[in-house]
Amino acid sequence: MRLNVREFQAWDQKCITLLGMSGVGKTRLAHMLRRHNWFHYSADYRIGTRYLDEAILDNIKAQAMQIPVLRDLLRTDSIYISNNITVDNLHPVSSFLGKLGNPERGGLGLREFKRRQELHRRAEIAAMNDIPEFVRKAQEIYGYRHFVNDASGSLCELDDQDVLRVLAEHTLILYIKASASDEQALIQRAEENPKPLYYREVFLEEQLASYLREYDFPYVALIDPDHFVRWMFPRLFYARVPRYEAIAQQYGYVITTEDLSHVRSETAFLRLVERVLHEQPGR
Repeated sequence: MRLNVREFQAWDQKCITLLGMSGVGKTRLAHMLRRHNWFHYSADYRIGTRYLDEAILDNIKAQAMQIPVLRDLLRTDSIYISNNITVDNLHPVSSFLGKLGNPERGGLGLREFKRRQELHRRAEIAAMNDIPEFVRKAQEIYGYRHFVNDASGSLCELDDQDVLRVLAEHTLILYIKASASDEQALIQRAEENPKPLYYREVFLEEQLASYLREYDFPYVALIDPDHFVRWMFPRLFYARVPRYEAIAQQYGYVITTEDLSHVRSETAFLRLVERVLHEQPGR
C-alpha cells in the first residue's frame, strides 16, 4: 500500500505489516502497539495454532510412543497431549521445524527436514492469506481500531507474489532494516543460541553441498545440528537482505533498527512512519 503523509494521517483504521529478520524488533513493537488499540497478528502464532497444530502434536506423540508407559496411556486415551502455544511462547513451532543433522544429537534426516520445511512454507502462505479476514475480525468482532501484522522472518523466502499482493493491498509494509551493528548482534545471538530456521529449498541444497565439502562429510547424519545452524545463519541473513529490500522497493517502505530503537510510544511510531513516507515518496 502506497500512501502520502496526509493519507496516512487520515487513515482511520491503520493496518501495517512489519517485515524483517527475527530479532530486529517486530514483536517488541507489536507488543507496544497492542497496548494502544492495535490488534497484534502474530504470523508464527497463527502458523502454529491453525496450520501446524496437528503436525506438531503428531511429532510429540511419536516421541511419547517411544516410552512404554506413555505409549500405553496414549493408546487407552488415559492421557492427552495438547499444545500451549501463545504469542509469547512459540517454542513448539520452532521445535517442530527442527535442525538438520545427526539424530543422536537431536537432528533430522534430510528427507524429514525438507518435509517439515515444506509444511512450514505452506502454513506461512496460508497465514498471510488470512490477513484480510483478520483485519475484519480485529475491527468488527474484537473492537480494535488498528492492525499490525508481525510477519515471520521467512516471509521474504516464500517466492509467492500473490501473498505479497495481498499484504500490499490490505496493509502498509514496513521493512525493518538492521544497522551494521545490529547485523553483528543478530549473528552473535544466533551463534550463542542457534535456533531452527526456514530455508528456501534451493538455498538449502546449495549451502548444504558447500558445508559437506568444507567439512568433508560424506552424508548429512554426520552434521552437528547446532554447528550447521551457526554456519548457515550469516549466509541466510545476507541472502535475505536483498529479498527484503526488493519487497520494500516494490510494495513498501524502509525503517531502520536505529530508527526503531528510539520509539517508545504509539505517537513516536506514527511520527516515524510519517517521516518515512515523506522521505521515501513513490517507492
